[in-house]
Amino acid sequence: MTARDEFGAVNGDRPGLRNIPVEEPEDDRCSICSGAGWVSRRVPVGHPDFGEAFPCRCQDQKDPEQRSDALSRYSNLGALRRTTFETTNPNGVLPDANGRQLFKDAMSSALAFAENPQGWLVFTGPSGSGKTHLAVAAANRCIERGFPTYFIVAADLLDHLRATYAPDSEISYDELFEQVRNAPILVLDDLSAQFTTPWAQEKLFQIISHRFNESLPTIITVRGPLERLDEGLRTRMEAQGGFSRICRLGEHSSRIARRIGTIPEDMQRRMTFENFDVYGRVDTDQPGRESLLRAWQAAKDFASEPEGWLLLTGPRGCGKTHLAVAVAGECARRGCSVFRAFVPDLMDHLRGTFSPDSPISYDELFEQVKSADLLILDDLGTQVSTPWAEEKLYQIVANRYDLRLPTVITSIDSVDELAKDWPNIGSRLVDQSLVDWHPISAPNYRDQRRRG
Repeated sequence: MTARDEFGAVNGDRPGLRNIPVEEPEDDRCSICSGAGWVSRRVPVGHPDFGEAFPCRCQDQKDPEQRSDALSRYSNLGALRRTTFETTNPNGVLPDANGRQLFKDAMSSALAFAENPQGWLVFTGPSGSGKTHLAVAAANRCIERGFPTYFIVAADLLDHLRATYAPDSEISYDELFEQVRNAPILVLDDLSAQFTTPWAQEKLFQIISHRFNESLPTIITVRGPLERLDEGLRTRMEAQGGFSRICRLGEHSSRIARRIGTIPEDMQRRMTFENFDVYGRVDTDQPGRESLLRAWQAAKDFASEPEGWLLLTGPRGCGKTHLAVAVAGECARRGCSVFRAFVPDLMDHLRGTFSPDSPISYDELFEQVKSADLLILDDLGTQVSTPWAEEKLYQIVANRYDLRLPTVITSIDSVDELAKDWPNIGSRLVDQSLVDWHPISAPNYRDQRRRG
């Protein structure tokens, strides 16, 4: 039996992975692999070796640099070959302290995977948080160490699979599908819940399920939280026992979430503990000044050690939002994940997620609000009171109450008024074992008639 009877060239007359550039002059190419350096066995569909990539015999005669070039051609990385750990900013690209720490942790996991490619490594987070960068850097390190690694974007994979049905396709569906499914190391980039057709879901599930069952080393990047994915995909990525490691990058997964979840820098500069006026206006009476001082001290204590809930009530302009933002600023500087929501806007955005054009799903935004390390609910009670709005707010409050998650709430209504208008929410706000309530009786804090 000749060599070509046993092997089919990856990029030759029996193509496997397409779009692999061959740079060698025609006369210098190996007659078996056509210069690709990797071959697949000519075996029937269903055979354990079908679609597998094996080093061609010509690799035995190549020096390490030539072998690395062959691996690069197999990888499908193209210009991404320039992305390495050495060119990576260890702090990532997100500006907040928590985002930088998440990136550092994810980079450590990527380095560990590249040194010993076993199990699965899953990166989740918003676009631009560094998921693909780390996945590609790990792939390039694997190639440097001699591991065949194949990179492909999930949407491109589905397009290529669809294209194989064309009569003039140079590669069969089975060849491409099996080669991706059995790649020694696969990097599947930008997996998302947008692949909603039954066919797309089926193909992705077949690939991921096969690689899970065979314990094939895999890196997957997921846009947004895993909760948005099909349950069959998600459960395999969340496998226990050390097989899969999930690294989250960034706190919010869309511009809309960042806009309502973060606090503008100008607002943080203006609203600090240092520039809070505990005297109020010239006509502020003594009880009003005392309420300002008590609220200011309670907010400072809460910011130093966020536990339980802080409830600030009082008339418009008395300083409630100022103190809530000051708390958020102190906690964010220590790396705490803070989500600040002006309640009427939050309700609008939650409703907006049901639009087909929404860049974020309802579940994604709702989960961020429910599970943030520190939640600021600003102006509770001013939202339009509909059964839907009451239900959503109740779910947020009840979840954070049950888990005892640090929360700051401001409202123009007193606790009694909230309990009357929103009984499900109010019943939790009167729990003194969790909620530290500070009513402020000072007049409008925005009025410029202050003491000198």
